[in-house]
Amino acid sequence: MRVLGIETSCDETAAAVVTRDEAGKPRILANTIASQFRLHAEFGGVVPELAARAHLTSLDRIIAAAMTEAELEWPQIDAVAVTAGPGLAGGLLVGLMTAKAIAASRDIPFLAINHLEGHALTARLTDGIDYPFLLLLVSGGHTQILTVRGLGRYERWATTIDDALGEAFDKTAKLLGLGHPGGAAVEHAAGSGDPVRFDLPRPLAGQATLNFSFSGLKTAARQLAHRLQPLREQDVADICAAFQACICDILADRCGRALERFSGEFTSGSPVLVVAGGVAANRAVRQVLQQLCDQSGARLVAPPLALCGDNAAMIAYAGLERLEAGFFDDLDVTARPRWPLDETAPAAIGSGKRGAKA
Repeated sequence: MRVLGIETSCDETAAAVVTRDEAGKPRILANTIASQFRLHAEFGGVVPELAARAHLTSLDRIIAAAMTEAELEWPQIDAVAVTAGPGLAGGLLVGLMTAKAIAASRDIPFLAINHLEGHALTARLTDGIDYPFLLLLVSGGHTQILTVRGLGRYERWATTIDDALGEAFDKTAKLLGLGHPGGAAVEHAAGSGDPVRFDLPRPLAGQATLNFSFSGLKTAARQLAHRLQPLREQDVADICAAFQACICDILADRCGRALERFSGEFTSGSPVLVVAGGVAANRAVRQVLQQLCDQSGARLVAPPLALCGDNAAMIAYAGLERLEAGFFDDLDVTARPRWPLDETAPAAIGSGKRGAKA
């Protein structure tokens, strides 16, 4: 089967086609992405209305490009999968309405995909890993540790009680005048910095929790930058290096204890830790997680850099797995700007949501 995937949850307009080869191995036939980087750069972040308009303008062209890259005609597409949430409502609606129109006009199955499930299953697309596995999901809107027991079977063990990690990177980059997107800018600046010149806090260090907190670290970086005004280029590099070193220490601590718990609950075979989401592209993060897995006898799986950020290949693959399992959705599905993977998980105070309690 060949599944067309559509992704419009934030500021990437993407379409892809995924299938399996004769041996059953997933194969990406096309993966086309139009970035809105230049559109939002002057604002230092994504402007939702502008993003939705850009999706509306370019999605038809991106889908056509993906079909051309895959060398397919419409009768050869067996289903269409689309991100239905979480994400920016305007962008989600553009993708959903387009996918519904395709499904209705071609009379093919329609699959509404959780964007986070797309990230979670990317390691199965690229590395063919088996269930269960431990997932560190780190992106602009989410920072979570989950167990992935099977398709649609997700248990959240930890989340952020305030900012998501990608958001902390972006806001720190904006503070230091490094531009948007911030994660890559901070990583680049940290490469020439001294990570031990400044001592920044490790929030929740020593506490009996797997949860994350990044607002205090972000505030400490801002206060440090204000004390050092006017900032020299080396000051910026050293702040970035210290900030990134804190992040790596926090992730190693939480993932190390999560791996211990995972090994206790799933005793067969060596544990697999998957890191997914936009922050998974950070090389320092990958390095510290690889060191952790080497020390604990676990296997680290990180997607290729091109599949860490938002893309439609992961949406198409999630749709393929769901289609093979006999799932599909009705065309009355609506956008879900907030859609947790584990809908039974207890609320965490903060956790990146509006209101005093989420």
